[in-house]
Amino acid sequence: MRLSRRQFFQASSGALAFASLPHVLRRAGIAAEDPIKVGNILDRTGILNIYSLKQIQATAMAVDEINAAGGLLGRPLELVFYDSQSDGQYNSQYVTEALVKDKCVVVHGGITSSSREVMRPIVNRFKGLLFYNSLYEGGVCDRRHVSTGMVPAQQLEPLFDYVVNELGGKRTYILAADYNYGHITSKWMQKFTRDNGGEDLAVEFFPLDVTNFQPAISRIQAAKPDVVMSALVGGAHIAFYRQFEASIGKDNMMLASGSYGVGLEHTQLSPEEGNGIILATSFVDDLDTAEAKDFVSRFHAYTGDTGYVGEYGEYGERGVKVWAEAVRQAGDASSDAVIEALASGNVSVVGAGGQYTVDGQTNHTTMDIHIVRGNMSQTFDVIRSFSQRPPLDTQQVCDLHANPDDKTQYEVEVE
Repeated sequence: MRLSRRQFFQASSGALAFASLPHVLRRAGIAAEDPIKVGNILDRTGILNIYSLKQIQATAMAVDEINAAGGLLGRPLELVFYDSQSDGQYNSQYVTEALVKDKCVVVHGGITSSSREVMRPIVNRFKGLLFYNSLYEGGVCDRRHVSTGMVPAQQLEPLFDYVVNELGGKRTYILAADYNYGHITSKWMQKFTRDNGGEDLAVEFFPLDVTNFQPAISRIQAAKPDVVMSALVGGAHIAFYRQFEASIGKDNMMLASGSYGVGLEHTQLSPEEGNGIILATSFVDDLDTAEAKDFVSRFHAYTGDTGYVGEYGEYGERGVKVWAEAVRQAGDASSDAVIEALASGNVSVVGAGGQYTVDGQTNHTTMDIHIVRGNMSQTFDVIRSFSQRPPLDTQQVCDLHANPDDKTQYEVEVE
């Protein structure tokens, strides 16, 4: 089914059920079966909704395409949406509602690491399953948590190798969002700088509502780093990229990031402001593959929105496809059955960014990674690709086969 734009965006702060049209279900032969309920908790509104809007749409598209093809295990999927409004209290409320009241067998949700950490204990309490379709700082070891996004060993390690060793960015200055993602990611940035023989000059943290970066830019100008590394997050922090170009400029100092682009920042900046920013990613619309082109084409047709989709949009389809394959392999949509299927290490799908395979030891995902650079067309040039990078950082601390009751988030230590 294709939802009209009016139907799609009429969600309130509570739940909105996405149910396929009856004629589609009848054609698929699954109308009489009880639906499998899938929760989706993302920020349709709030200060971080730049990461969620297209992911919400891609999640709905993936569910509707599964239903049109016959559903799962002969049953339709019913997608129940909750607007978490960039507020952790709603993540807590709605994940409880999804699992207890609405009987969802899985929840796809959470944008920030703080939203994930609000939901994860509740998911464990009610023996549910959380698919966290977002890049993050790594280290979560929890059999009821599945990460389909990038972690530092996949994303930041090749980025720092390229910037520090090949581009000469030996002296780094790190800016990060002031919450757990930024704090832990900045430690990884320090580690990878030092591992490559570089020097991290300073680390600064900024609340999510900060828009004035001129004092920080003055300190950067005084420190004279080779490269500024950004782990800034959200709509307010876009101001940094504008202010950096207006004052220092990428012709004079490199600018690289682990978070830029995933909120479609490049489409909101001017061509000059985004040109030359370097990042590592698991998906951009500009990948020259049949799978990437097909996904972008289907998304445009489904939504009527012909703009840039981006990595966080693609995460919506990625999470649903990986979960659906685990359900097929389990022959059962219940959380525990899907968890057992994931533990096998055999759950793998081909998606828009290539092959995605869940590592049964950690419930994290092996994927292709690409170093890209922003250009004057407000898109990205692919510089280099790395095939099937495993989540090595989390593998080093997490073994759910040996310790299935582990629920720890491990952090990197920087001396």
